[in-house]
Amino acid sequence: MYKIKILKGYKKQYRKLSKDNQMLVDTIVEKLANDQPLEEKYRDHKLKGEYKDFRECHIKPNLLLTYQREEDFLILTCVSLGSHSDLFG
Repeated sequence: MYKIKILKGYKKQYRKLSKDNQMLVDTIVEKLANDQPLEEKYRDHKLKGEYKDFRECHIKPNLLLTYQREEDFLILTCVSLGSHSDLFG
């Protein structure tokens, strides 16, 4: 199981979500922390360019989770939540 590290910006974005969306995010983060594969519908994928060390999954069409796994330390870093335009301009 990965230890979960939450960044400050993520916490702020998380608090803005509805309770239903928070529960959905919690379920996805728990799966990631337990190294369980996500269903295809979440479109989990590695990012490119300056974000090449990160992954992203589509929790809902306009709700994305950006995260990073640090294999050496078994840490799942939850980086950000939001839409594509929120996260990447």
